[in-house]
Amino acid sequence: MDNIFNKDFWIEQWENDKKNDTFNVHKGFSTPEYWDNAASTYNQNKDEIKERRLGRIISALKNCDLLFDGMNVLEIGCGTGMLAMELAKYGAEVTALDFSKGMLARFKKDLTPDLEKNIQIFYEDWHKVDIEARGWKKNFDLVIAFMSPGVATPESFFKMMACSKKGCAMQGWAAKRSHPILSDLWSMIKQTPLEDKPQSILYKINLLFSMGYFPEISFNTIEWNQTATVEEELDKQTVFFKKVSTKSHEELEKIIRPYLEGISKDNVISRKHKGLTAMAVWDINSKFP
Repeated sequence: MDNIFNKDFWIEQWENDKKNDTFNVHKGFSTPEYWDNAASTYNQNKDEIKERRLGRIISALKNCDLLFDGMNVLEIGCGTGMLAMELAKYGAEVTALDFSKGMLARFKKDLTPDLEKNIQIFYEDWHKVDIEARGWKKNFDLVIAFMSPGVATPESFFKMMACSKKGCAMQGWAAKRSHPILSDLWSMIKQTPLEDKPQSILYKINLLFSMGYFPEISFNTIEWNQTATVEEELDKQTVFFKKVSTKSHEELEKIIRPYLEGISKDNVISRKHKGLTAMAVWDINSKFP
């Protein structure tokens, strides 16, 4: 039982993820190239996103007194900017960064003139940001990282917390999610079944407990439909497997293309995603000894 409240224990457990498929899957998702290729098919179903993600996030922040006019927000891994723009509508001044040019291009395209003055967008890799040089340490009322590979290590997570003077919020996958295309290709390319556990959100939550923080936690099941052309999916999957396998681009295409063509209809691939997410919101200044 003592380990539950031991910070070093949870850091070690988190680091141990590097020994299994979960780490390799996250490594595949961790490159700018992957998200550049994913940008065109990302966040297609805006009704679902608004209903299942943005509304619940805004409610959670309000309940924790972390949403108010004039507040200063840092978003790590802003993607296409949906959350940053929603926060700006409530009067927040948002500093949004992402390491994917493709995602940021979508963000800038969708950013409306009335919100431009409230949002600063940076093409940055969070792992390489010097928060001391930027003057970001203890500079933001709220620091958020939602479904972001930017806080995939203990070091990047602690750096996130160091930038907040009031609160933090994060969201990630909390259970094994369904991704049949990835699972099928993993078996074909890696010659082994995919064993992907939840992302590091659960380690982060337990780490917070061990440090004396008791975040507000909620779990949500989300579902959405996604479509992509064969070429869009091929580019995305090839980039992914180049990171997690030793096969060349040509070798991967010979495996991936016939599989995708076989499951497509009129050159379009349709699929349903489903997964369980966990969201944690906590006050940096409410720490128990």
